[in-house]
Amino acid sequence: MKYNRPHATATWGTMAKDWERGIDYDRLIRERFERAQAAVKAAGLGAVVCFNFDNIRYVTGTHIGEWARDKFDRYAICPADGRPFLWDPAPPAKRLNSPFIADRVAAPISTMQGALPPAMRVQDDFARQIKRMLVEYGVANQPIGVDLLDLPMLRALEAEGLEVVDGQQAMLDAREIKTRDEIELLKLAAAMVDATYVDIAKAIRPGTRENELVAIAHDRLFRLGSERVECVNSVAGPRGKPHSHTFSDRIIQPGDMVFLDIMHSYNGYRTCYYRTFICGLPNKHQIEAYETCSKWVSAAIDVIKPGATVDDVAAVWPSAQEFGYADEEEAFLLQYGHGIGLSLWERPILTKRFRGQQTVLKEGMVFAVECWKGAEDGSGAARIEEEVVVTADGCEVITNFPSDRLISCGLPGCDVFF
Repeated sequence: MKYNRPHATATWGTMAKDWERGIDYDRLIRERFERAQAAVKAAGLGAVVCFNFDNIRYVTGTHIGEWARDKFDRYAICPADGRPFLWDPAPPAKRLNSPFIADRVAAPISTMQGALPPAMRVQDDFARQIKRMLVEYGVANQPIGVDLLDLPMLRALEAEGLEVVDGQQAMLDAREIKTRDEIELLKLAAAMVDATYVDIAKAIRPGTRENELVAIAHDRLFRLGSERVECVNSVAGPRGKPHSHTFSDRIIQPGDMVFLDIMHSYNGYRTCYYRTFICGLPNKHQIEAYETCSKWVSAAIDVIKPGATVDDVAAVWPSAQEFGYADEEEAFLLQYGHGIGLSLWERPILTKRFRGQQTVLKEGMVFAVECWKGAEDGSGAARIEEEVVVTADGCEVITNFPSDRLISCGLPGCDVFF
């Protein structure tokens, strides 16, 4: 597979230096908040209360680690006017480590996803805390957006007389186009996976288990500076048709196709990055599956440019029935594209299943394009995924580990044999 679009490389390293500008984190924090605030205003909201970890990071430039995700014990306000405010389980640490928000942070109040019984009325204390801050901003009588929230806490906000509406759309509007520093962080995250696939290729041989490849990926990524390895799909041989979307302890055998999807984050910025290998030399069915999958990915990339729609891209992919599935619902995620940023699935979403979105591609969008094709003899499947940055006249591919052919590993005479 050879794309008509250029490959992009990360310009800077992972460390700050006195002699090279690199990523400007002050600018990153400032520009993200400016975009979020503009989106809140454009949506006609007084503020958005953010519980989604990625929205909180986008608005405040702060993080506390993945242990607190989905506990509803950390939240922030992005007001239409004024500076953001953060409620965090570790205020003293934030005042020390994040001086740009040191005077706008306090301890949160949460039901801990209901672990504290409703009879304690903790949700009421939470709602009063939020309303006091909205009064301070002067927006308590305006619609207030919320991205996601525990139901009793939502009802408590409404009981305080607040008009609570969907705030996630405003945040997705803000995050749709990436800043220059966000794009650089996404390139660096992808470069870390480029390196990881070298270790994976060396390890694929008869007797290696799928879960051992997952362990290798975790080790390499954390050593390179990843803050979270969200998921590694590792699928070998017949487990790839149909796609199981997870790894097991299956022992890799000669003739197995092996595909992996590596999802991790570097400074919050994600990857979703499939590659397929073969243990030994491929047969004709495996070569055909790989080349067909490659053709579908390449066709999608050739369509990507500002002004094209998500439906334009999805139109080049086969129908579900053409590659062996009953309908687009069952085939969802097998010919697919999705935005990449602080979250794994952002805008745009590209799929035949949800046509008619009218989403137009814009310069600065970053998303992944992924396709799957099973081998006709049932011996496995090919899965290929590329991440792209939409440029002024097309797109750049930022996933640089080779995908132009099916790489053979693990036996004498293969491309990779150690």
